[in-house]
Amino acid sequence: MAKKRITRVYTKTGDEGLTSLVGGMRVSKAAPRVDAYGDVDELNAAVGLARTAVVHKRLGDILESVQKDLFIVGADLASPPGLDVPRIDEGRIKALESAIDELLLELEPLKEFILPGGNPGGAHLHFARTVARRAERKVVKLMEEEGADAGKMVLVYLNRLSDLLFVMARIENKNNDFSETYAEFRRK
Repeated sequence: MAKKRITRVYTKTGDEGLTSLVGGMRVSKAAPRVDAYGDVDELNAAVGLARTAVVHKRLGDILESVQKDLFIVGADLASPPGLDVPRIDEGRIKALESAIDELLLELEPLKEFILPGGNPGGAHLHFARTVARRAERKVVKLMEEEGADAGKMVLVYLNRLSDLLFVMARIENKNNDFSETYAEFRRK
């Protein structure tokens, strides 16, 4: 049987500031749950932008996998607890940790904070990292309002993802001969 396709882009159902969660419940577009999955959507776009700019093929492959995960994260957040939908699990978190560990073998340990930037791929990865951190904060807010079940595994996933994006930015810059610039804390 063929899958149902999206045939219209606009539905007019959100014109009054409400949207539907998975399961049909209508909520404000400013609700913490919607705010959280909105930031995950933005994160997915930021990761996609980084993916167009990275030169390192292995990083591009990882980013494609992350984008697929982020659709699951968004669906997870758009679904109140108790609904049977795909959810991020420990296996995907372990996959991020394995990628971090593998990539760290190529880098010198940091001695100080570095300035985000570098070549276009590295700079986009640093930007995606900051969007991941914001999405993480929104999930914490959701959990504070609706309880820990509202996003615990998503929170852990986003935390690891921001670490991975940082390491990937360093790898991308290193492989493109961009020297990291250390932050300087000056006192007057």
